[in-house]
Amino acid sequence: MQDFKPREQDLDPIEIASREEIEALQFHRMRRSLKHAFENSPFYRKRFIEHDVHPDDLKTLADIAKFPFTTKQDLRDTYPFGMFAVPQAKLVRIHGSSGTTGKPTVVGYTADDIDHWSNLIARSIRAAGGRPGDILHNAYGYGLFTGGLGAHYGAERLGCTVVPISGGMTERQVTLINDFKPRIIMVTPSYLLSILDEFHRQGLDPRESSLEVGIFGAEPWTNAMRREIEDAFNMQAVDIYGLSEVMGPGVAQECVETKDGLHIWEDHFYPEIIDPNTGEVLPDGEMGELVFTTLTKEGLPMVRYRTRDLTRLLPGTARTMRRMEKITGRSDDMIILRGVNVFPTQIEEQILKCKGLTPHFQIELGRDGRMDNMTVHVECAPTQADEGARAASAKELAHHIKSVVGVTARIDVQDPEAIARSAGKAQRVVDNRPAN
Repeated sequence: MQDFKPREQDLDPIEIASREEIEALQFHRMRRSLKHAFENSPFYRKRFIEHDVHPDDLKTLADIAKFPFTTKQDLRDTYPFGMFAVPQAKLVRIHGSSGTTGKPTVVGYTADDIDHWSNLIARSIRAAGGRPGDILHNAYGYGLFTGGLGAHYGAERLGCTVVPISGGMTERQVTLINDFKPRIIMVTPSYLLSILDEFHRQGLDPRESSLEVGIFGAEPWTNAMRREIEDAFNMQAVDIYGLSEVMGPGVAQECVETKDGLHIWEDHFYPEIIDPNTGEVLPDGEMGELVFTTLTKEGLPMVRYRTRDLTRLLPGTARTMRRMEKITGRSDDMIILRGVNVFPTQIEEQILKCKGLTPHFQIELGRDGRMDNMTVHVECAPTQADEGARAASAKELAHHIKSVVGVTARIDVQDPEAIARSAGKAQRVVDNRPAN
């Protein structure tokens, strides 16, 4: 097995620069980016004027708080190209968001944007333990979703051999892993569970596969899920973070030698944490909503983009750049059930405590009269399929959810493989509550 810890001479110098050097670079790039947005994006010019701010008002990094937020709704309101800051002819690629929470949003990239993105994905794969010459099995979806092509270009930039299989065709995924013997896999964590099931269906031991590193993103996943994946495949499982509106995957990456949160590539993105209700900037260490200002984007600069992801900022460890904790949920997919805030990741953590259940699940929200209810549909493990075992597992899970999460849930334990699989982002919540 290769050494996971990178040599210092292989790192980009900025990864281990002093905080003073990082912040000086951020300030220089932020001023230039704000000026670019103001002068070339009609949307931002109008927005800045409406809020009585100008790029010259940025005297320190903290002054970014004077500028207005950008939201996903802004991209929808200017669909398709109204927020771009370059002529369409300068764009070499257009992507769209996955659209899991509404109409897809459109983003565009110049040649320099693609170059920066490729470098950051390469940096991320290296931080995850990947090395030039590795075979990388890329099971992120290709197309308008940024995951597939983003990972592909970055892996090639690092010097990996890429297997561009995309999502789906799960039986073939396992065949190619066995035949091509990749060292790295990039995939959503929920789809890796489907690949794991296929290993078992074929009578193969996933721990005997060639996979040593899994780079998982595009959806929240827990440390309990990490332990399950690492044990099942005998691999290192690390988190990658990004979103299409800011760039795509590769905005932040967990370093394999510490696995203690994701280092934000602060030479290209300036992070803030805000109170999601008031918009007030919170100090490092406090939980809130993650906000990003892009520092080098040309085609679609983003000023204080509200990600809706909930996390907190922490000091750097494996790198000088600050870390963000693993995303625990989103401020806009949070379930409020009878006054209690619930995130799907919390339910996942409780399911993983139950040995008689698999990690495949879906939450269904409904209403009895005036009261909301929650049903957790989950699969029994193949060895726990009799009625007695199912009833015991349902009782155990209901107890964990009540005692830890604080809500009462109905538990529907279904047959193995009964929960619909996804080759991309899993649809964890089905809300059947009436609108009024």
